Parts: sequence; C-alpha cells; structure tokens
Amino acid sequence: MAAYKEIVTKAILGKGKKFFKNDYVLTTEVEPTTVLGCWVINHQFKGYETNGKIAIDGSYDVNIWYSYDNNSKTSVVTKKQDYSELVSVRKKENANLSSDNSIIIRSLKQPTCTNVNIVNGNIEYTIEKELGIEIIGETKMKISTEDDEEPWDIIEDEVDEKIEQEIDDNVEEKFI
Repeated sequence: MAAYKEIVTKAILGKGKKFFKNDYVLTTEVEPTTVLGCWVINHQFKGYETNGKIAIDGSYDVNIWYSYDNNSKTSVVTKKQDYSELVSVRKKENANLSSDNSIIIRSLKQPTCTNVNIVNGNIEYTIEKELGIEIIGETKMKISTEDDEEPWDIIEDEVDEKIEQEIDDNVEEKFI
C-alpha cells in the first residue's frame, strides 16, 4: 500500500521574459553635426515584488560620440540612464507570491542602441533590451512512498574447486 509524504522545497513559481524598447532625447552643449557612434555600458538592475507584480529598477551608461562645428571637432557625451519597469509574471499553478520569494532578473539581451539621429539640434536614440524574470519560492510536493522495503539480495562469494580443495587441505579438524 502506498503512503504519501509532503516535501517542502524551493522551486520556480513564475518565469517569463520581456522585450523593452525605449526612446530618449539628449541635449548637448554644442549642436551636433553627425553622430559617430553610440554604446551602452555598466548595466545594473534588481527586481522586487510589489502589489502582485514585479518591479525592475536599473540603470546603464549611454555614451554618444558625435562631431560638431561642421564635422571639424568631436566629443563624447555620457548620460546615466535610469529605468523602472513593472511587469506581470504568470505564476505557475496555485503559486502564491510572498515577501519570502526571491526575484531573479537576468539580462537576456544587453541594452543596445539600435537607432540614433539628430533632430532639431538634439540627439534622439533608441535602446532595446530583454530581461528574464524568475520568481523562486517555497512549494510543497506530494510523493508516493512504499511501506514495504525491497528484500536484500544475498551476495555469495565465488568459490571454485581449487579454493575448496585448499580449504580442505589446510583445515585441521582436531583443533577443538
């Protein structure tokens, strides 16, 4: 007859990924002529639960290299771009969010500048990123256990005729 036991363990209670595309405007000290390059570095982020949703706060540095004064001089402008995203992660069957849960955020696609233009003397740029979210928490599993233990197999020594003859020759029957 099978009995059941409950095991409490950590498991993924919810998991998802989300693609983000954000547009920004940057004003420089001098009017740019041409954008020569844009790169994103120092991406940092953390996630937490709030009102049944997952909030992600993060930042990265955007560096834009541009020319000015009719392409005769260049400069690099750096801006720390903060962001805050609120996402709904689908929970797995009957999972409850609690303050004891751990939120793990992964960058599946690092922030990348995909478009940059000069519009009315300002630099407009687009940043794309993809984040993966996992909610880790305690859950219970019910497993079937067997009350009967399987019988033990008997392990016999391998004895051949030569070993039996040696034993017969070396055993003295008068020792008692």
